[in-house]
Amino acid sequence: MILLDNFLGAHNIEMKDISKLYVNRGPGSFAGIRNSLSTVKAIHLVKKIDYYCYSFKDFDDSIKIEYENIPNLCDKFNIKKNLINPIYIS
Repeated sequence: MILLDNFLGAHNIEMKDISKLYVNRGPGSFAGIRNSLSTVKAIHLVKKIDYYCYSFKDFDDSIKIEYENIPNLCDKFNIKKNLINPIYIS
């Protein structure tokens, strides 16, 4: 939250100005992704800001993916609150 708050402050953005959050759920370290999702879910609960959790695997391989297009791709592929389903190996 400190890093997020610093980022928003550096760009003169307030939390009230944000209507949606987008989180890439991988690839990456499980702990890092879990922390990001926990932060976003907390913001959603407190500030009622909607969120999308996506992976590049969710999109068609023929599409050139750029971060600027993520909101449109999430709408196109109907991706929303798609959280991690952990796999346990014994």
